[in-house]
Amino acid sequence: MGAWDVSEREVIGIPRLPKSVRWVLVAFLIVVVATIVLRFAVGVYIDWLWFGEVGFRQVWLTVLASRLLLFVGFGLLVGGIVFGAMWLAYRHRPPLFAASRAAGQDPVQPLRTAIARRPLLTGLAVAGAIGVICGLVAQASWSTLQLFLRGGSFGLTDPQFGHDVGFYVFDLPFYRMVVNWLFVALVLAFLASLAAHYVLGGIRFSGRETGLTSAARVQLAILVGSFILVKALAYWLDRYSLLSSRSKEPTFAGAGYTDINAVLPSRLILFAIAVLCAGVVFTAVVVRDLRIPAMAVALLVFSSVLVGGLWPFAIEQLSVRPNAADMERPYIERNIAATRDAYAVGPDRVEYRDYPGVGTEPPPEVPADVVTIANTRLLDPNILSRTFTQQQQLKNFYSFPPTLDIDRYEIDGQRRDFVVAVRELTPDALSDNQRHWVNRHTVYTHGNGFVAAPANRVNAAVRDTGGDTASSNSGYPIYAVSDIATQASGQQMIPVDQPRIYYGEVIAEADPDYAIVGGGDQPREYDTDTSKYTYSGAGGVPIGSWPNRLAFALNYFERNIVFSRAIGPDSKILFHRDPRERVELVAPWLTTDDNPYPAVVDGRIVWIVDAYTSIDGYPYAKRSTLDLRAIDEQETLTPPNEISYVRNSIKATVDAYDGTVKLFQIDDNDPVLEAWMKVFPGSVEPPESISDELRSHFRYPEGLFAVQREILAKYHVEEPREFFTTNAFWSVPSDPTDETNIHQPPFYVLLGEPGSTQPSFRLSGAMVGFNREFLSAYISANSDPENYGEITILQLPTDTLTQGPQQIQNSMISDTRVASERTLLERSNRIQYGNLLTLPIAEGGVLYVEPLFTERIQTTPNGSTFPQLARVLVSYREPGTGGVRVGYAPTLAEALTQVFGPATGNLATPPGGGPGTPLASPEITEPVAPPAASPSPAVEPGTLEQLNSGLNAIQAELERLQRAIDELEQSGG
Repeated sequence: MGAWDVSEREVIGIPRLPKSVRWVLVAFLIVVVATIVLRFAVGVYIDWLWFGEVGFRQVWLTVLASRLLLFVGFGLLVGGIVFGAMWLAYRHRPPLFAASRAAGQDPVQPLRTAIARRPLLTGLAVAGAIGVICGLVAQASWSTLQLFLRGGSFGLTDPQFGHDVGFYVFDLPFYRMVVNWLFVALVLAFLASLAAHYVLGGIRFSGRETGLTSAARVQLAILVGSFILVKALAYWLDRYSLLSSRSKEPTFAGAGYTDINAVLPSRLILFAIAVLCAGVVFTAVVVRDLRIPAMAVALLVFSSVLVGGLWPFAIEQLSVRPNAADMERPYIERNIAATRDAYAVGPDRVEYRDYPGVGTEPPPEVPADVVTIANTRLLDPNILSRTFTQQQQLKNFYSFPPTLDIDRYEIDGQRRDFVVAVRELTPDALSDNQRHWVNRHTVYTHGNGFVAAPANRVNAAVRDTGGDTASSNSGYPIYAVSDIATQASGQQMIPVDQPRIYYGEVIAEADPDYAIVGGGDQPREYDTDTSKYTYSGAGGVPIGSWPNRLAFALNYFERNIVFSRAIGPDSKILFHRDPRERVELVAPWLTTDDNPYPAVVDGRIVWIVDAYTSIDGYPYAKRSTLDLRAIDEQETLTPPNEISYVRNSIKATVDAYDGTVKLFQIDDNDPVLEAWMKVFPGSVEPPESISDELRSHFRYPEGLFAVQREILAKYHVEEPREFFTTNAFWSVPSDPTDETNIHQPPFYVLLGEPGSTQPSFRLSGAMVGFNREFLSAYISANSDPENYGEITILQLPTDTLTQGPQQIQNSMISDTRVASERTLLERSNRIQYGNLLTLPIAEGGVLYVEPLFTERIQTTPNGSTFPQLARVLVSYREPGTGGVRVGYAPTLAEALTQVFGPATGNLATPPGGGPGTPLASPEITEPVAPPAASPSPAVEPGTLEQLNSGLNAIQAELERLQRAIDELEQSGG
């Protein structure tokens, strides 16, 4: 036997390795496999512990069971079919198998000999490897399986086949998945059978013996015939998939005239041809002439090209295109109705109002305008992160996220919007000995405090006109802080019972992301410079036991977890500390919004995370994406990111102290959510469990608004012919403050409501004409509990022109006053324009408000600068002449006075106390004689010369001061 082995290896060309080397290789292979298995087992064990800690272990078990079911099911399906094909090829091998082995002249003889020695093991090894690979791929489709098992009805039928929409979003994807895996199994089985018959002599390509045995012919014919039958089934399912066709994009979505009147009949014809061809191929089982099944296969290919391709192409080019507007009309109507329903922008959720675009009443005489102007937001959360950090950081290891958030609170009976953030720990900012493992993971474990600043005021107006706005302590937020220090003093405007932050966006950026808390005889965690703290929250995985310590030590490759004395019997480990990540882990069937925000609810700081249910395949609905970057940059969508239905049906909260995750249902009319609630019973809390205080902090999510805004840009049009011509389409304006030409982001604002003294908290955005810059509409979504989710669209007339955001931005920065002072400011400051707000006022008018922030250019290596509000720009279209007035001043009140006169300027001073108090108004901190209102940029004769003369004098004085400063720095003074 040994001699035969050597001969066999020599023929194949594989040298025999020494026995010692073989043992080393075997040992190495065992170690590698054991390491992989151990890592997997540790990961499973840690997941078991974590999901148990957060109370969602049933979700983890359900997902795991679903994945295992698909892995085993499709692995056995594909592997079993492949194994069966190979085993049949071996069992029906020709007699020449043994003779060829004796002859020793066949080039595949050694391989035949190896298979003959262990045929079962060889077949199992090949089929098993294929089955494992296919099972690993299939298990990722666990959501398709669960929606098929639990999906219900939408209560809507498609206009073509009359099926409920649930068939297309719950059932059809599963049927397609099964058909696709049958294709894979049959193709692999055919290839495996072909190879096996060739190796075993059933197929010969040499000499006079060219041909194949009866067994090979029968087996291959059955596989090809089965493949064609599955193809027939695919043709049948293709009929339903036509309703999500892309053939008419970008004109409209779904099946068009050609799809319904040419492609659909062609699929039925091809289905019949495929069934006929499969029957012909099966005749090869009894008929030895292979030309007949070959002709059947050729007929199917030819038919698919002629019937499935050329015929629809001819119909489209010769019949549809010359009369497209009329012939596509009923299908455009279907597309409009389906898209509006899929994205919740139908008439039941969206109210359209005609809006003239020109004011008809003075703002002081409109009660709603009084509220709107008094609550005009001046602080931009996208700019002020570094200002918050510099002024409220306290320690080097604390910071705020790069983008802050907007929320509202009831203060003294008045609803006010605030720029909000929490002071989080920044582990990567730890320095020197702070970075030691003990300090990093057991001492510096949490942040401290909730910080809010009224969004419509600063501490004082910047009056310096010499170009160096940073020279005075003005233009900065007025902070309302709730942290450990203010908790002890009792001076909290927004009371917080537990200000410590263990879970947050910034904390989670650490790598690795974990903290070990609790245990020990003495408090260990840093709290303040004079106090230590011991975590007492319910969250966290126990790590005091040796099995858990070993598991986490292996997981993080950290030996200190095993040997550190800082870990006691009662210690816990906190990980997965990103609020979004925690929600995505406990609810993998949801898509989370990119912008969680902190809120104080019942005295605790919680992160509120908006979550979406979404699916693809809604018949006739336009495809979109929840990827805001793709929307803003108009990227080509890839299938994994595509959706054709979305609802913000879940609001999730994550407690910033103990990490508790809760999912709340806010939409009781979402069939997709209903299906998932059947899959994971008890994981979602009903709407009545939401407290009034929590509900008061719910915001309409920016991600959903961005998607709906893109949809409404087209689908506000009802008339099919008008839709086809695209003349009435809108566009999302580009952000006038961003040079990358991305879409202008929506903005949260407080707007006055008719008949109410309380402002309405809305997410709003402007729309311009299709590929134009003139304002066409104003969209706002209500976030108030009583009217949450209602969308209002103010439609401007098409026969008049109202400047849009980009045009207004150009008008404002080209104003003589703005341009002149900007030249001075840019000498020593970096200028940033804040969010350009579009506000409906004056019973038909549009007021634009834009804050201007300055930041001193650093002249020393260790200097630190941060943005401050320096000026406010406003713009308004004059009702009589149609000209545009521009206001530019240190305060909103002064800027409005320049545009409307003193009566309106006074509206910008809301009640709340004098300068310096938490709710003080920054407007007009000293008597100011505002200039008379006049259209801008017109300037009276002589005024420009006087202004330039004064600016030149200021510029000369500024240069002299700068030279003096430079000389002082050079001398070391």
